[in-house]
Amino acid sequence: MVIGDGAELHATGTVGVRADDNIFLSANAQSDVIFDVNPGVELSFGKNAQVKGALTLVESFASYADNSDLNANLFAGDFSTKFDDGKMKLGIAIKFHELNQNQFDRRPVLVGGGGMLNRRDVFAAGGTSEVELSQLTLIGSGVSFDQEKFKLKGFSNLSSLTIPVDLFYRWSQKTDLSLGYRYRDSRVDVGQDSTDHFFNVGARGEFSPKLTGRLAVGVTTRKPQGGGDNTLLGFDSSMRYELSPKSDLEFGASNDFGTSSRGQQEKNLTLRGSLSTRIADEWMVNGGLQWRSINSAGRTDDYVEAQLGTSYVVNANVRIQGSYVHRDYSTVLKGSAFKNNVFAVATSFRF
Repeated sequence: MVIGDGAELHATGTVGVRADDNIFLSANAQSDVIFDVNPGVELSFGKNAQVKGALTLVESFASYADNSDLNANLFAGDFSTKFDDGKMKLGIAIKFHELNQNQFDRRPVLVGGGGMLNRRDVFAAGGTSEVELSQLTLIGSGVSFDQEKFKLKGFSNLSSLTIPVDLFYRWSQKTDLSLGYRYRDSRVDVGQDSTDHFFNVGARGEFSPKLTGRLAVGVTTRKPQGGGDNTLLGFDSSMRYELSPKSDLEFGASNDFGTSSRGQQEKNLTLRGSLSTRIADEWMVNGGLQWRSINSAGRTDDYVEAQLGTSYVVNANVRIQGSYVHRDYSTVLKGSAFKNNVFAVATSFRF
């Protein structure tokens, strides 16, 4: 539906089924088949204008074949808008998601087996700006607030305020060098609040005709409330390499402090990569691999996630997708390690 000049309203939806061999991500695996129905609407505005954006609202219904007590309907809303006049760029993003699922670092571990899903609400809001100071220099800044509220006892609500500032120098027509600083204040209900400072240098843009991306490397310092300072080599990168006109390789790495869902201090090292290729006009295949090392409470855990997927475009309004996900979490904590495999098929609509 066309609404005014440059605005459109679309009906969206996804219908799918998942076969999950470890729905609780526990040492004692329990399998189930889940049916998903996710109707929604999408409002987009500002087509071919300096100000553009979108509002997406989705209500998700999950139905479990054997564990009907886990059935849930959850709401998700996302809003984003951008302004770009060539000399100034502004962006605002807000999201709220209701979640009822376990992740390797967000799951209840029950003694003697059994399991439950971790119900929580995730809220994030932030803005970014970039202003041209001269023909060769730009300054970028932003602010973001992230909050995660848990419904289960034993978990610590998390919130963080992040403020990055970067000065960019135009090294070439397609590449910028950067000098940056990031401030982050993290708050928890259980455990220690903390403050982080990340001083970094970096670059962004097109490094070669086929390689684009961004990277930042520097020193990160964390000061927990009531504790001594901790320092590590901090870095964050995200790159894309064009293998062929139809194939792309994306890869990245990060090393940073974090806070667990139970309020513990963490050091997180992450390596990730993905490959996508279009084998025909209608067919796309992709694969990805991520490894994360978590140092917390005097131990180091490892998490590996591998993905394979394919999608087929039926027409401009309908897409069919299939995927396989393997997860492997290893830890010295008794009864906490797990393996998980999920096969899924879904059809998405946008009218």
